[in-house]
Amino acid sequence: MTHTVEVTGEVLTKHYSSWSRDEPGREWAALTLLAQHAPGLAPTPLVDGAAPRPWVSMTVLPGQPLSGALTGAQLDALGDALTTLWSVDPHDLPPIDTLALVNRTQSALVTLRRGTGVIADAATAAAVWLDGFAGFELRDPVVAHGDPNLTNYLWDGTRIRIVDFEDAGRGDLCLELANLVEHLSGRETDWSPVVRRFAVDPDRFHTARCLWAAFWLTLIGPGGPSASRNPPGTAEAQARRVLELLRPAAGAP
Repeated sequence: MTHTVEVTGEVLTKHYSSWSRDEPGREWAALTLLAQHAPGLAPTPLVDGAAPRPWVSMTVLPGQPLSGALTGAQLDALGDALTTLWSVDPHDLPPIDTLALVNRTQSALVTLRRGTGVIADAATAAAVWLDGFAGFELRDPVVAHGDPNLTNYLWDGTRIRIVDFEDAGRGDLCLELANLVEHLSGRETDWSPVVRRFAVDPDRFHTARCLWAAFWLTLIGPGGPSASRNPPGTAEAQARRVLELLRPAAGAP
C-alpha cells in the first residue's frame, strides 16, 4: 500500500507511505491541471502538505467504484470520461517513464523463467520478445492516469469520475488504453466499445497490450508483489493470456 486515506466531511486527505517516484507531486500536478481544464472529472486539490511525510487533501467525489463486468451505460460513461481526460494538454506534467516499466518487467521475468509450467513458458516468451523491444515512443501525448484499476472510476448512475492520480503524468494514449484493457480488474469486461472510440494503430496497440500483459505476469506470478492478493490459478491464467497475445507478435514488436 502506497498511501492511507482519511476522510473528514467533504475533504479526503491522502497520506503517502512511499514517494520514490514523487507520487504526491504527480497527483497534485494532475489534479491541479484537471481542475483548470476538466473541472468535475477528478477531485479538486485543496492543500499540498509536506513533512514529516507528504500528503494531499482534495474534495470527495460522488459515486461507487466500478467492478465486475461493466454495463453498456458504464462503458459509455467511462469512454466519455477518458475522452475528456485525454483531451487535456499534458505538457506541464512529468513524463511517464516507459523505459523503467520495460526494465522492471525484464528484470522480474528472470526469476519467473526459473520456474516450471505455463508461467515459466510465458515468462520465457515475454523475455525473448522484450529483448527485441525497440521502445515505445510518445506519439499521442495525453494526461496518463497510470492506474486503471476499476476501483479508481466512480459511477454515480449517470457519469464516471476518476480518482487516484499518484502515477499520473504525460503519457501516450495508446499505452494508456492498453493499460486499461490489460488491467486484471477488467477481465470480465469486453472493452471493444471503448477501444473503438479511439483511433489507435492496431499493431501499436497490440504491442502495448503485450507489454502490459507481461508486466502483470511479473506482479501476480510466484514471488511477485501481488501474488498473494489473487485466487489460485490467476497467475496461470495470466500466463496463458501472455502466450496468446505474443503469438501474433512473434515477428517483431
